[in-house]
Amino acid sequence: MGKVIVVASGKGGTGKTMFSVNLGATLAKMGRSVVMIDLDMGLRNLDLYFGLENNVVYDVHDVLTGLCKIKQALIKDKNFHGLYLMASSPDRSDGYLTPLHMKVLCDKIKSEYDYVIVDAPSGIDDGLVLAAAGADQAIIVCTPDYSAIRDADNLDRELLKLGVTDRVLIVNNVDAELMAEGYAPRLRDITGMLKPELMGVIQNDQNIRVSTNLGVPIVIKDGTYIAENFRNIAERIENR
Repeated sequence: MGKVIVVASGKGGTGKTMFSVNLGATLAKMGRSVVMIDLDMGLRNLDLYFGLENNVVYDVHDVLTGLCKIKQALIKDKNFHGLYLMASSPDRSDGYLTPLHMKVLCDKIKSEYDYVIVDAPSGIDDGLVLAAAGADQAIIVCTPDYSAIRDADNLDRELLKLGVTDRVLIVNNVDAELMAEGYAPRLRDITGMLKPELMGVIQNDQNIRVSTNLGVPIVIKDGTYIAENFRNIAERIENR
């Protein structure tokens, strides 16, 4: 039986989708079978991050409403063996979908794959409720900004209300120099304000933006510090 991980953030712009993409790719590089589900209804960016935007035929909405089977909506990644994508729907107006639909979907997928990574919409509205249904663990992605920290704390409380008791923290876009000079909250300040355990830190790196625009996860290149960083994070999550 696999594991369902929802990746969430209290606000937009934290790098949540970037983290989801590279975590999934890293787990695939480690030999795990991974299904990425984009649940940011109406926006649909996960396919762009993988460079698979021209391969989308069916999406998660089609699966949840019974229009197609799960296998029909899974897009095999072209760079990572064992990695599959289920794209989000451009239509977010259908109120027919319920958390039960999502839980059933996740249960079916994790019976055949090692990991299901759900990229949730930002914030704590109904989209989070749907994305967190069936989740075994939540990863909260936050940046070293006081507004993001406060929103991450609100998100953490909401996830707990939704029954997700296993919650961990990733701090993204870290600039050590700004922290040292007192222009950004330090890691000990962030971990002191948030309850989830810190699973990893990702430094501010322009190469991440470049890889995103190219539609290739940055961890595709071995031997880099950031690929090793993601592998360490993936191993901590696996061993948790």
